[in-house]
Amino acid sequence: MGGLSIWHLLIVLVIVVVIFGTKRLTGGAKDLGSAVKEFKKAMADDPEAGKKTDPVQQATQAPPPPPVDVTRVERPPASTDGDSPRQG
Repeated sequence: MGGLSIWHLLIVLVIVVVIFGTKRLTGGAKDLGSAVKEFKKAMADDPEAGKKTDPVQQATQAPPPPPVDVTRVERPPASTDGDSPRQG
C-alpha cells in the first residue's frame, strides 16, 4: 500500500505525453541536455573551479597559527656585567 507500481508510472507518462505532446517533450529534453553540456564545459574551462573547496576541506589544508599566550610575561635575564650593585 502507498507504493507506486509500474502501471501508475505508465499512466502518468501517457497523460504527460497527451498533454504536452512528443515534440515539446523532446525539445525540452534537448534543451536540458545542452544546458548540462554547457555547464560541464564552463566548469572545465574555469581554472579557479578546481581550487574552490568546501570550508571543511580548506580548514584541513591550512592549519591555523598557534595561539599566543598573553597572560605570561617573559622577562630578560638579569645582567651580570658589573653594572648592578653587589652585596657582600
